[in-house]
Amino acid sequence: MFPYMGYAGKILRVDLTAKKIWVQPLRKDLARKYIGGTGIASRILWEEVKADVDPLGPENRLIVITGPVTGTIWHTAGRAAFVAKSPLTGIWGESHFGGFFGPELKFSGYDAIIITGRSDKPVYLCIYDGIPEIRSAEHLWGKNTYETADIIREELDDKEVKVAAIGQAGENLVRYAAVINDYGNAAGRTGMGAVMGSKKLKAIAVRGFGSVKVADMDGFMKLYDELHERMLSHPFTPDRVKYGTTSLVELMNAIGRLPTYNMQQGVFEYYEEISGERLRELYFVKPHADMACLQRCGRIVRTGGRYEMFGKGPEYEALDSFGARCGVRNLEAVIYANHLANLYGMDAISAGASISWAMECYEKGIITKEDTGGLDLSWGNYEAVIQLIHDIAFRRGFGNILAEGSYRASKIIGRGSEKYAMHVKGLEISGQDGRTHRSAGLTHATAARGADHMRSLVTVDQLGYRDVAAKRFGEDKVERVCNGYSEDFKALAVKMHEDAYAIRDSLIVCWYSVGWPPVFWMEDFANVLVAVTGEEEFGDVRELFRIGERINNMKRAFNVRHGITRKDDVLPDRFTKEPMPDGPGKGQVVNLDRMLDEYYELRGWDRNGIPRKDKLLELDLADVEEEISKIR
Repeated sequence: MFPYMGYAGKILRVDLTAKKIWVQPLRKDLARKYIGGTGIASRILWEEVKADVDPLGPENRLIVITGPVTGTIWHTAGRAAFVAKSPLTGIWGESHFGGFFGPELKFSGYDAIIITGRSDKPVYLCIYDGIPEIRSAEHLWGKNTYETADIIREELDDKEVKVAAIGQAGENLVRYAAVINDYGNAAGRTGMGAVMGSKKLKAIAVRGFGSVKVADMDGFMKLYDELHERMLSHPFTPDRVKYGTTSLVELMNAIGRLPTYNMQQGVFEYYEEISGERLRELYFVKPHADMACLQRCGRIVRTGGRYEMFGKGPEYEALDSFGARCGVRNLEAVIYANHLANLYGMDAISAGASISWAMECYEKGIITKEDTGGLDLSWGNYEAVIQLIHDIAFRRGFGNILAEGSYRASKIIGRGSEKYAMHVKGLEISGQDGRTHRSAGLTHATAARGADHMRSLVTVDQLGYRDVAAKRFGEDKVERVCNGYSEDFKALAVKMHEDAYAIRDSLIVCWYSVGWPPVFWMEDFANVLVAVTGEEEFGDVRELFRIGERINNMKRAFNVRHGITRKDDVLPDRFTKEPMPDGPGKGQVVNLDRMLDEYYELRGWDRNGIPRKDKLLELDLADVEEEISKIR
């Protein structure tokens, strides 16, 4: 029996080449040193995926993993993570989704699934009542993600089966293909759907009838009641329930960091036409919640006419990527574009960013109709955006180039188009702009998977949470921390939040419980971990920060193994050399080098961004140091 509660204590191993399945006990040292989720996955990927492994080859590992609170009623504990070497970036790849898939995996008796190999024919993995089976998916190949889920549920004669599936984008190895569950919850970034497609794995279906055992149920419920009240009474919660994340369109535009026209500017003159308020007024049906979530971010929407759909609506990032970023003001078209991304299974951020890159190149005459197959890529041409999503999913025409992502596409096109690819380490920058939010600029530059906001985004520095900033950083730092245009203490803020969010992603819980609004923090994680697992050492906040630091150093070591150094912790020139042209942040640029120097020093990395020997030994990573010493 596994010594900690909260865990199933088992990992399911699947070799698709040999069609072999076996169960492996979860190692206690993994749980103690990395907790769960992407923490444990960071160690497994380090141990099993070397630098010469092709992300789309059979030797790549696809890790589907939960955490110790997954499947409990702890707030937002319905999440799971997909981890692999990314086919988009060639380095650390991870993506998370909510819904009910993660809890169902735990109820099935497994903490994680590790998949290797490649099937000769399409298959899906079925885990029903704890019994795993590889089934034929030849009849599912070519189906979209929603159709796939419907057919599998019908085959198993159980509507409660949770299905994580790829669509045509994953089958056709679109490098930012996503994995979709619950009809619209996406593990979107870094191409986890392409990894599944390369393995000929169409879907994973799970249905469990077990439960998650908690060490101290009375203590857990006391914490839960306190948590419940704290979340519901937070002034941000009513708007989150009313609008989900869609109201961020208005907020980001107001503070001047709504990426517009391929991130040329931070305000969109037509923002009201794609706003959360307009979506609620015209298309909103009801909110949708993941398991154990009080905020209910999801929007069920309905549109009619040419772009008719009913189902999961867009989040903020999709409203920006298919909207302002492409200059599109037709909200129905934006909603439909997001719907297609879910059906085909592709990351809405990378898809919209790749299209907006092409639009700017078109504007500047670098790309012409001869390149696009006759498509007019003028800003705001929503019909072209819709057509390109179809073409990307099936790798048709110009869509075949965009399916590579903007970084690779720019290398294919050349002609100076590389300048307009808004990426870091090959991953398209998400819906923030470091020129008006300095910590976001540093976050994008240093994050393990590339231009990433989910692993560290600091919100207290720009949104008026001064009391929270004082608790986290000290009263003496509040003024400078909360100045979004200042580089002061941003390295400290980013490093602290990366380590805290590493713990969040190991439990696993949602960003919207600790980031925006900032309701829970490390003390809450410590308390719930002790209540759930019974391990008293998790109750030491300093130890949790140390574990978070260990996880981030594991991710960095994985990337260093793949050649990542300071030369890669950079932002496009647009952010460091082109002042914001208008809005509240007019004239601002990101002074990255100073923040990067401070960040490396706080991390215990050398000036080239490689973890130092003393830091790795301090974190009990002697074996990692042995390999890194050969690179340093």
